[in-house]
Amino acid sequence: MKRREFVGRLGVGSAALMSVSGAAAATGKQDEHQEHEHESNHDGTATSATVSFGAWPSGGVTPLDRFALPTAPAAPNVHELFPKMTTIKAGSSVNFIVAGFHLLVVYGPGTKYEDINAAMTSPLPGAPAAFPPAVDDPVNRVYRGLNPFGASQDRVEVVHFPVRGTYLVVCAFLPHFNGKMYGWVKVVR
Repeated sequence: MKRREFVGRLGVGSAALMSVSGAAAATGKQDEHQEHEHESNHDGTATSATVSFGAWPSGGVTPLDRFALPTAPAAPNVHELFPKMTTIKAGSSVNFIVAGFHLLVVYGPGTKYEDINAAMTSPLPGAPAAFPPAVDDPVNRVYRGLNPFGASQDRVEVVHFPVRGTYLVVCAFLPHFNGKMYGWVKVVR
């Protein structure tokens, strides 16, 4: 097929496709994709944000080689949230990029770090008996992420925030919680 013939056929096919989709729109029919869309009032401003939940360091005396050691030792991980405070619009989501052995937990508006009862713990399923537990305070908890023993050390957990307020986000793995690995998601109008 020559280029000219290809372009000609493409134009006819595109025109036919446009008229079919126009007819479907005119009759009120929705395709399968549209059935799964939900009502949204987003204007494109802060409808999602990205937070680094832990980080792998570069440099240092012994460089970290994740190629050779994909599960990386616990010691070099940076136990921080970047940024510490994230602001989004109500009805938006935050993409938590988890790097390392972390248990992402979100507490509802009004909860402070000091409000969490760190004495309420439970063992992580699959962990050795002597392994540190996780903080398991359910009061005002609105999201608890994947068990780190059943998940990759590199993953993304996307959390939706439909209601305004300031949410506390912590790593509930007890050593990281005690090390104050926490931050905030501020949800505005």
